[in-house]
Amino acid sequence: MNITVLGAGAWGTALALSAAPRHPTLLWARDAVQAERMRAERRNTRYLPEVALPASLQVGSDLQAALAHARDGLIVVATPMAALRSTLSQLPDRARICWLCKGFEAGTGLLGHEVAREVRPEAHVGVLSGPSFALEVARGQPTALVAASVEAGLRQAAVDAFHSDTLRIYTSTDPVGVEVGGAVKNVLAIATGIADGMEAGLNGRAALITRGLAEITRLGVALDARAETFMGLSGLGDLVLTATGALSRNRQVGLKLAEGKALPDILHELGHVAEGVYSAATVLQRAQARGVEMPITEAVVGVIEGRWSPRQALEQLMGRNARAEW
Repeated sequence: MNITVLGAGAWGTALALSAAPRHPTLLWARDAVQAERMRAERRNTRYLPEVALPASLQVGSDLQAALAHARDGLIVVATPMAALRSTLSQLPDRARICWLCKGFEAGTGLLGHEVAREVRPEAHVGVLSGPSFALEVARGQPTALVAASVEAGLRQAAVDAFHSDTLRIYTSTDPVGVEVGGAVKNVLAIATGIADGMEAGLNGRAALITRGLAEITRLGVALDARAETFMGLSGLGDLVLTATGALSRNRQVGLKLAEGKALPDILHELGHVAEGVYSAATVLQRAQARGVEMPITEAVVGVIEGRWSPRQALEQLMGRNARAEW
């Protein structure tokens, strides 16, 4: 199977690295200078410098050539959520496409499958998500992901493309649940980073993650996802990893907010996209439109927007009235 990965950030590079030993794989970079440097150095020095690119992995910046490479194969969109719509609009009508981005589209509040329905309704689409740091996938460390689509053919294409001795691909018919889990966990990872930065303790961290999972589930069910999806890789698994892992960019944002650093400075230092920062307000808006209560998400939005200090946000959460757990 020919595979084209659109987006040469850390995650796109890692998936291309994973597929290249078994399939003809092309990694497309929007920046021609970056693509040329990657070809020359056989390394993505900007986003994933730790791992060398195999000789079998093609790298290019010609979009039409990249799409031609995957004409009868699989296109993997590895851009940030903000670029999903524009990227989909350039792809063939009936292509097989899966995306890696996690979040709600700013402005519209749409999830990836909803964007695809508007832009490429004839395409065969799905999402690949789950608890995964790009560096560990690139190194070949054990990882499990879930490929979600309403189309059996697209689910199987993702399995054929990426399932290996080190990367296990499960399948799901619930793309809504998989996308909600992947989007909201980034916001909750910021909350956990804030709490850990304030030394709220391990008890507090456990409570925050558990109640955060309840928030994810409430919103997902309101958007017609299945509740059991959130006990799987794209729900509980991704939340635990992103909220506690040292490689988590969203967790790092929370830790630095707890230190009192300004958000623009944090994002500049980070050098990578932290999707939770950009999707937090949209998550809250989507929840409020459905009448879903999400107090942790609301607290994160308050801190990001500068209306609450981290201390005030924690006090707001701890000051809530007692209630039944479910």
